[in-house]
Amino acid sequence: MAQDPWLLTPGPLTTSLTVKQAMLHDWGSRDAGFIAINDRMRAQLVGLIGGEGVFTSVPMQGSGTFAVEAMIGTFIGANEKLLILINGAYGKRMEKICAVARRACTTLEWAEDMPVDPALVKVALQRDPAITHVAIVHCETTSGILNPIAEVAEVVAAAGKRLLIDAMSAFGAIELDSRKIPCDAVAASSNKCIEGVPGLGFVLCRIEALQKTQGNAHALVLDLFDQWQVIEKTRQYRFTPPIHCIVAFDQALAEHAAEGGVAGRGGRYRNNCRILVEGMRRLGFETLLPEKLQAPIIVTFHMPADPNFQFQLFYDKLRERNFVIYPGKLTVADSFRIGCIGRLGETEMTAFLDAVAAVLKEMNVASGAPARKAAE
Repeated sequence: MAQDPWLLTPGPLTTSLTVKQAMLHDWGSRDAGFIAINDRMRAQLVGLIGGEGVFTSVPMQGSGTFAVEAMIGTFIGANEKLLILINGAYGKRMEKICAVARRACTTLEWAEDMPVDPALVKVALQRDPAITHVAIVHCETTSGILNPIAEVAEVVAAAGKRLLIDAMSAFGAIELDSRKIPCDAVAASSNKCIEGVPGLGFVLCRIEALQKTQGNAHALVLDLFDQWQVIEKTRQYRFTPPIHCIVAFDQALAEHAAEGGVAGRGGRYRNNCRILVEGMRRLGFETLLPEKLQAPIIVTFHMPADPNFQFQLFYDKLRERNFVIYPGKLTVADSFRIGCIGRLGETEMTAFLDAVAAVLKEMNVASGAPARKAAE
């Protein structure tokens, strides 16, 4: 059987053989065995943010965006207003969710290569007393930038507002301790840093805040309050759950714990990121972000200036060598992205760099240097 491609993307990701094997069995959604797995999964997720006794885990069928929309639609009531902090496509997506769900919102926006500025958030909250909630993306994979979540949370709490976090690409690899970072909800999914498969989103909700959201939701299937009530009372889902995905996620959580939890998983990703950046720079490539802003999740590189470089050909030739990368999503620069997450380590990252060098030689590209660097 052919080797699956190595996915150097922001997700879905390369998964372990044991996570794949967990999906080879069938489970009834009302069986005691599956219910026990779901209970364990929910408890472990709350534990990852240190939220025992204060937070609850509400799983939501669908991708991460389902969880984000459920979070916004449930926590923002008809008479409330959300401030969205935008420095990439996923902040923009939250703005679109508000428009579709008819939730009052306002935005603060930065360039995709700039982090959110807590001082400007403070000013915005002072100027608009109607704002009740603030939403931020922890790691914005448009560029790979890490936003200053703790500093923003401090500003929001000091203003008496409530924080909602899209932690999709950071959850499980970058610490987010609810005891240190006050927030009402954290949205993430099964197929990112926990290294499960796509199909399940989840929102970790402060119980005290979730209890006040009854009747807020704009959609039956995205009602976190109702989903929570039913799961708490019956230990079952309102509608058919993605059973195989959940069982695989349970296995992925066990492997995450065995690796050392957030610290262990994040450590491997940081090492992957270091190997990648150092190796690509040796080939002339330049990163969009300085190291102090770069999360160890996905790295954005400027397009080479060499006239022989064609991204689609570069992509295709890497794919022939069993490596999948990601196109750019920026407006500030012509770029492409390479992920550091998933079931990858030093061996795979080194092999990938060898493949990049071979492809550049095959394309007769002398250097990966971007236009500005090439002109110096």
